[in-house]
Amino acid sequence: MGELDMRFTQPARRDLLIAAAAGAFSPRLRAAPPDTPRPVVSIVKVRDGKIDSAVEHAIELLGGMRTITRGKERIMLKPNLVSPLPNATTKPAVIRTLARLMKAAGKDVSICEGSAAAAPFNVQGTETFRTTKKELLDRLQRYVFDQLGYTELARSLRVPLVNLHIGDLVDVRVPGAFVFDKLTIHRSLVETDLLCSVPMMKTHSLAGVTLGMKNLVGAYPGAVYQAVRGRMHDAAAKVEPSGTAVAIVDMVRANKLGLVVVDGSTAMEGNGPTDGTLVPMNTIVAGTNALATDMVAAHLMGFNPSEVPTFTWANKAGLSPAALDEIEIRGEPAASVRRNFVRPRIMPWSFVRTVWATREI
Repeated sequence: MGELDMRFTQPARRDLLIAAAAGAFSPRLRAAPPDTPRPVVSIVKVRDGKIDSAVEHAIELLGGMRTITRGKERIMLKPNLVSPLPNATTKPAVIRTLARLMKAAGKDVSICEGSAAAAPFNVQGTETFRTTKKELLDRLQRYVFDQLGYTELARSLRVPLVNLHIGDLVDVRVPGAFVFDKLTIHRSLVETDLLCSVPMMKTHSLAGVTLGMKNLVGAYPGAVYQAVRGRMHDAAAKVEPSGTAVAIVDMVRANKLGLVVVDGSTAMEGNGPTDGTLVPMNTIVAGTNALATDMVAAHLMGFNPSEVPTFTWANKAGLSPAALDEIEIRGEPAASVRRNFVRPRIMPWSFVRTVWATREI
């Protein structure tokens, strides 16, 4: 594998003192300089089941796809396809609309993913296994793409599918990393000009919520970090209990994450990311600042920023914003969409690793 040295310019470090206020935006942590524009996040309702129209409107509220992608020729779309379960994954309609808008803007588009688990590959009966076997990871990813309709979608759009688990992998340095000062990722992620994360709005038993930034766990190649990312979680748990938040922030800083579109057409509450209860949110949330977009989406789910470890660690890394009132909301008022999701049962990785994916194949 080759090695690339990626240099990043991060906003100034902020002290994390977020005051939670149930049902309202948290107060500003520290006033931003007057000449600093606030990140914009759009909230759009899906009406009459027209997901495509809602996605289009969400993008228009950000200035339109041509503005968002100006100077970016190669774009990768990263849905959340954690498993072959349609009820726990990003709807193809969202990806289809984004790809169509990007292609209409003259962009070179691809779709990428590194799914966590699927039977009969690394799931056998009720047991989930870790694995680094490339042949197995190849078949697993092809199967997930097929089952969820992404193989046909890519064919109809004439865009390639990229398996992030295997293939041409390179090492990328992440200065100031919490866990991995050198990350191994697929070369296509390095060579793309913009990564667009398109998660399903869900709760998560380790991370609290899984949204645009958490979706990048799928960029950890199974050939190195194992499917279900056992090695990633093990290393991250030495820094913080979830074994997830710091690894998410490291991967975000290793990529050109410039657009997040949250598929909240149907969301999941309770014990996500796969065993929760579906919620008809009928909402699309979009923004070019990943942290801001995730904070707004989590707020719509009833979470305060201080409840989500990923946000805390992102602020520690110097990422902003640090409070919801530092974000400009366009479209629907947040209060008209917000509902209190049933919380997941949060478990530390130190416990999870003793009862789930305990063996490797």
